[in-house]
Amino acid sequence: MEMKKIEILGTGCPKCKKLYELTNLAVGQLGIAAEVVKVEDINEIIRRGILMTPGLVVDGEVKLVGKVPPVEEIRKLIA
Repeated sequence: MEMKKIEILGTGCPKCKKLYELTNLAVGQLGIAAEVVKVEDINEIIRRGILMTPGLVVDGEVKLVGKVPPVEEIRKLIA
């Protein structure tokens, strides 16, 4: 099984922390191999084209910007 790389882009605001928490929960529920990392460097976030945080990036593809969806939606985005 290939390991997914999931990145949460955000400067550490409450919404960013919540998305990180829910993404880890979704990964656990799906039972997939994934590395979930936070990207908090504002220059890196902007370089990726994220203008509203938080951002969810799965294997290099931006999946979500500017909101914290329910865990069910996160599961669909990363599955």
